[in-house]
Formats: sequence, structure tokens, C-alpha cells
Amino acid sequence: MWSQTGTIEGVVTFNKKKEPYVNVYLSGTNVGTATNEDGRFELTNIPEGSYTLIVSSLGFKVQKKRVTVDEGTSYTFDFQLEADNNNLEEVVISGTMKPVSKLESTVPVEVYSKSFFKKNPTPSVFESLQNVNGVRPQLNCNVCNTGDIHINGLEGPYTFVLIDGMPIVSGLSTVYGLTGIPQSLIERVEIVKGPASTLYGSEAVGGIINIITKKPSSAPETAVESFVSSWGEANVDLGLRYALGDKIQGLLGVNYFNFQNKIDNNNDGFTDLTLQNRISVFNKLNFDRKNNKVFTVAGRYVYEDRWGGDMRWNSRFRGGDEIYGESIYTSRWETFGTYQLPLEENINFQFSANGHIQNSFYGTDSYNADQYIGFGQFTWNKPIGERHDLLVGAAYRYTYYDDNTFATAASDGITNNASITHLPGLFVQDEIRLADQHKLLLGARYDYNSIHGTIFSPRLNYKWNSKDKSDALRFSAGNGFRVANVFTEDHAALTGAREVEFQGELQPETSWNANINYVKKITTPNNVFIGIDASAFYTYFDNRILPDYETDPNKIIYANLDGKSISQGVSVNTDIVWQNGFKVIAGATLMDVSVTENGERRRQLLTESFSGVWSVSYVFKNIGLSVDYTGNVYGPMRLPLLSDTDPRDAYSPWFSVQNIQLTKKMSRNWELYGGVKNLLNFTPAANSIARAFDPFDKEVTFDQNGQAVATPNNPNALTFDPSYVYASNQGIRGFLGVRYTVF
Repeated sequence: MWSQTGTIEGVVTFNKKKEPYVNVYLSGTNVGTATNEDGRFELTNIPEGSYTLIVSSLGFKVQKKRVTVDEGTSYTFDFQLEADNNNLEEVVISGTMKPVSKLESTVPVEVYSKSFFKKNPTPSVFESLQNVNGVRPQLNCNVCNTGDIHINGLEGPYTFVLIDGMPIVSGLSTVYGLTGIPQSLIERVEIVKGPASTLYGSEAVGGIINIITKKPSSAPETAVESFVSSWGEANVDLGLRYALGDKIQGLLGVNYFNFQNKIDNNNDGFTDLTLQNRISVFNKLNFDRKNNKVFTVAGRYVYEDRWGGDMRWNSRFRGGDEIYGESIYTSRWETFGTYQLPLEENINFQFSANGHIQNSFYGTDSYNADQYIGFGQFTWNKPIGERHDLLVGAAYRYTYYDDNTFATAASDGITNNASITHLPGLFVQDEIRLADQHKLLLGARYDYNSIHGTIFSPRLNYKWNSKDKSDALRFSAGNGFRVANVFTEDHAALTGAREVEFQGELQPETSWNANINYVKKITTPNNVFIGIDASAFYTYFDNRILPDYETDPNKIIYANLDGKSISQGVSVNTDIVWQNGFKVIAGATLMDVSVTENGERRRQLLTESFSGVWSVSYVFKNIGLSVDYTGNVYGPMRLPLLSDTDPRDAYSPWFSVQNIQLTKKMSRNWELYGGVKNLLNFTPAANSIARAFDPFDKEVTFDQNGQAVATPNNPNALTFDPSYVYASNQGIRGFLGVRYTVF
């Protein structure tokens, strides 16, 4: 029998004005909503009992009220928000797999709300991270413009991308699965820098990016956003909330992106920006259950057709050696969810599955690959007394991968041998409250890889905060591991004229990491809020897998490093908010990422030693106009040259990409925005693609060892190579967009 229920309603205000989009929920339950345009909220079907009512929103102090609900009774509670722009009270889940306020989390977690990404709208999550300090979307190919996400100098395969806490983007999708997540459905993005393998397993070596989608109960009824650019890009995001009866709430999202305009501003004969046609459909269902137990299921399907290459290319040249092009068809499905068992204990079953099919040609080289991943995990959260909070989990991951390269060939070199990996694991963590201001987290994970054997990952985190919670100090140390699959993760292994070579059997990479984080919040006498978040990090690898572009200009050689690799540095984030509507968010990272082998130390390729980001915003409240100025700056990176005679620069220049946007609120439902991207019109050197005029090396002379030799028409002994890339060729452009929202 269902319990009798009650209702809670009320109004949320700030400075005597009604505040929309404020989160209102009952702690520890699935009952929650957001205030409407008039600042009103209503929570219905609340079973009898005592609860803690939480009211929270970015930039405001969290308010809590203890309430007791009787059957058939309606309660009214009004709340007046207090400004608190340090953001320390945000609720995060990525650090410990449990909802906890950002201040209380023993693991440093950075949180970026949907409003942050609106300051520089982009058609994909991949591009939107360009203004996050210490995180860099890295392009890996000058031709098809695919890329990955670097965290603190560690390359894309070390970054684990989650959707609602589930491992969705990995393996084959590391390169091609980062696009097509409808931004209208994103509630926030949580970022943990440093190994998280103890909780999340393989691939979480550099850090995790957890994309949290909106709850159907708090999402707008309708949300439409569309923009176009002067280059010819068109992007549409659609979000719809719906109900299937009284017990099921749904959220549907559709993203469509199209760019079909061939542009060659650097006159190298190749497209400056890859042509793309992509559609993504996302659906999420929440089920109302007895005692507010959680049951949510979501799914996404993505199809993309992209190509880049010679301006004369079209589909009839696909796979031929007449006109060079890189053409990739991607078809991908995903499903994931959480089911809370109907028990008194807090036990969750989380699951995900995805399939990724790629049909592609890189010039004449065919790459067809299928990947299927299934994941299931039970977690049990058990507080023990007042000091211990225990989390125990058991996980299993199945990976099937097959392609048409020698990576899945049998020992005879002819028979195909698809790769199947089983990865069961157990993990445990105990969050110990040592005292009111001190917390210690101890964790460990044991995995058994069916190919590579046992892997053990320990973890330690410590947090101290001042009595008034204006200061917080965190220390973390842990181990990370990763099993590499070169062809699924490194686009350079497929493109261009280089041959791929493996030296020995690649063993799992292991790393050790330490991180110190300090957070300070300051309120000045004139109510200016200042938040400072500083970190120092150190990661050590002793068997890292790195692509070697330099030993042989015609090869990419992969092997476990016979030496060490170190990533170390410091980063600082700060946000300053004035009561008049002026806000500054800025950050900088200084790092040194090096590789030492055979006694020789060198900087890692395609890794900057300095980066900075900023966002400067001002709101003219009387006319409903906001201005956002965003940008980033990068120091020089060491670039992959073909030989000592390669005329291209060995290091990239200092460069900065800056943007400005104006947003005008036209009415309650309509918003118009527009601006200019890449204000300084920065683009890389026109000769970034070596011998773009001869992509099949038809006019290159090779010696008996397969090395290019100097000739009158090739004096520098070069071959075609598009891997010399560090920034987009897309120059300055204008954009104009509109948002329509019904609450």
C-alpha cells in the first residue's frame, strides 16, 4: 500500500524579487523541483515523515529547513536567498559517488553550471570546455578535425568522460563520441583532476568529466536553442519535458548540427573546417516509486557524417587515390540508468551499455570498427556511527572490439581475432570524520583484467576546513591504471602516410599522483565576493605508452616507456562578483610535462607549459542585457616534425582565442544572443599540413629503407603529414542565436 501524502509549496525571493530556476528538494529522496518564472515551487505526493527541505542555487547560500509531513496536509514555506558566490555549497557526486556539498567533499571537484557554457555557446561539449582552466580540447588532425580532451597536460585517453556518473565515452568513442550531447539538457559539468581509478576503474588516470543531465521534474517544459555562424554553421538544440501517466516523467532532447561550406582561407588546398552533418537524440525517464526510491533510465543515439580534405573531394572519391579525403560515418547508441533496490539499506544498481560503429576512409586506408561495452555496478552506502561513511561496490565491464587492422589480426596475420575483455572489480571506501574540521577518506579497488591480470588501486584523501568554512585544504594521493587500445584512442595511428609499429606487447600503464588543493572565500566590506581555488599536482608514470613520431618520420612507434614520464604543475582559479552585476572568472595553469628515456629528458609533444582562461561578464539589469567576454591563451607547444630538415616551426607560437557575446532578454520566454568568435582571427601557419599538394606521396622518392630522400621538387625530404596540429584553422566569425523556454 502507498503511504498517504502531503504537499509543500512556497516562493523563493532575493532582494525582494522573485527568483526563478532555484532547486528545491527533500534531502535523501527523489522529490525535487525548480522554481518557475514567478519564483514559486510545489512538491507533491510526499509520503508521511520527517525531511530536510533544501533550497539551493549557484551564487546563493544553501538554505535548509526541517519539516514533518502529515497525510493530506499542505505546507507553505517562503525563502529569502542570501548571496554567496563562492559556490562552495554546490552539491557534487563525482568525487565520492555520493551526493555531498562541494565544501564537505574530501575530493576537490570543480563545478561548471549551464550558465557558464552559455557565455560562449558551441555545438558540442568538446568545444565548450575550451574555457575551463587546465582542460584543453586538443585537435589531433588537420583534415578531419577530431580531437580529445587533455587535463593537466595528460592526453585524451587518460580522461574519463561520464554521463550521469556512467562510463559512456571511452575506447573507440574517445575520438568520435564527444559530440552530439544536447546542451539544452545539461544541468552542470563536474571535473575531477587526477586519478579516480579507485572508484571509476580503467581510463580515469588523468581525471574525470561528469556531464550531469537535468532531472525531468525540474527541467523546462520546452527549451529550444538555435544559432548560426557567418561560416555557415547551423546548430539546433531541443528539450521537451513530458509525462507518461502519473508515475513516469520524461525528458527528450534532440541536437542537430550541420556545416557544409567548403572554406580554404589558408590556401593549402584543404578544407579549414571539416564538413559535418550530425543528429543526436536523447531520452531520459524517471519513475516514481514507493518511498521515493530512485529508478531512472536514459538513452542516446548519434549519427554523424563528416569529411575533410582536398577542396575538390566528394563522396565518389571515397577510398580512392585520386583526390584525398578523410570520410567518417559514425553510428552510436547508448543506454544507462540507476535502480535503487527496494530495501531499507541504500543499495543502488547502476548500468550502462553502448555500441559504436565506425565506417571510415583516411585517403585509401580503410578503418572499419565495431565496439560494444556493457557495464553493471552495485554500490552499498552504509553510515556506521557518527564518524564512518562506508561505500562498497562491485562492478563488471565487458568490452568487445573488432576492426580491420592488424590490431585484431591473429598470429597468422590473416585471420580476424576480435578482442573481448572481461573486467570484474571490487572497491571500498571509508570516509572518516576525524573531528568537526577534519575528514579522511581511504579507498582501494581490485580489478581483474582477463588479458592483463590483477590491478590494484589504493587511494587517500584528507580535508581540513576552518570553523567558519571560509578556508578548505585538501590533500589527495592515489594510483591510476589504463589498458591502452591505440587504434580506438589515437587518431594519428590512422591518418596520413605513416606506418604504425608496435614494439613488444603493450602492458597496462600505471601512475601515481599527489595533489594539494586550497580554497579560500572572501567577502569584502562592500559585499564583493572573491573565491580562490589553487592546486599543485604531480603525476608519475613508469611504463607509459607514448607515440614516437621522431625515431622514424615514416612511422608511429608505440611501446611502453623504458624510463619515466612526469606531469607536474600548479593552477589557480578565481572568481570575483560585485553586487552591481559585474563578474570575473579567471584561471591559469603552469605545468611541466616531460618524458625521460635513455637518460634524455624532453618535453612531451603537443603540450603547453602555460595556459590561461577568463570570462568577464556584466549584466545591465534595467534593460535586460548581458555582456560576456571569454577567452584563453596558450604558451608554446613542441610539435611533431618529420625530420631535422622539416621547415615548419618546432614550437607553436603563443596564441589566444577570444570571444564576445551580447544577450538580450526579450520577454519571459524569449532570449536573443549574438557576437563574434576568435576576435583576433588567430589561425595556425598555412604550411601545417606537410605536402598538402601530394597527399598520396606520388611525387616522393624513397630509399631502400623506406625513407624519403631530398629531390628538386622535395628538397626537405618530406611526406604528407596532417598530425602537425595544435589549434583550429577556423578564423574570426560572427554568430547569432535565439533561445525559447517554457517553464
